[in-house]
Amino acid sequence: MAEISASQVKSLRDRTGAGMMACRDALRETAGDEEKAIEIIQKKGLSKVAKKAGAIAGDGLVHAYIHGAGRVGVLIEVNCQTDFVARGEDFRTFVEETAMQVAAEAPLFVSEDDIPENEILAQTAIYRGQIEEEAKATGKDKPAAAVEKIVEGKLAKWKKESCLLEQLSIMGDEKTIQKRLEELTAKLGEKISIRRFTRYELGEGIEKKKSDLAAEVTEALKGS
Repeated sequence: MAEISASQVKSLRDRTGAGMMACRDALRETAGDEEKAIEIIQKKGLSKVAKKAGAIAGDGLVHAYIHGAGRVGVLIEVNCQTDFVARGEDFRTFVEETAMQVAAEAPLFVSEDDIPENEILAQTAIYRGQIEEEAKATGKDKPAAAVEKIVEGKLAKWKKESCLLEQLSIMGDEKTIQKRLEELTAKLGEKISIRRFTRYELGEGIEKKKSDLAAEVTEALKGS
């Protein structure tokens, strides 16, 4: 039987809100695979996050974040179930930090479910075109199966970079926004969801030198 550490149990408990024993047993059953352990907990109905998934999050906060003396602005809506949670420090901190994430990393969508089919088709066409141009330049054609695999890999990478929930947090905790959201849901006992956001950048669309916004936001965090 696989040895399960206390940190593994804590990580799973933070993500699901399930009891420590349930988390330990699920991890043992899956030989320490956290993602598979989450599936087991959800199937057994032990996860607070799973139980909250179908709840209606009709309250929350619309928050505005301005970075760089007005160079970048973000308007974001994050939902919860009650006004009590919406007024809480934990919830408001999450909203602020998520707005900073949008400012720094410029995601295009909240999740993969929000990506329009025409966007996926357009990106697929771009990647196929790149491979075709490479073949012309080198005089070497790749097998069809290899082309499909390359396109699939590029598309998966683009989705991960473009979707807010898939991005690694700029807070330096090595967690995705999805994981931070799940942990907050478990902690507060309410369904938390990021509904939408809009990001504006000064001079957007005008040709000019771009600075490293992620580095600037990180620097702003150090000074706060």
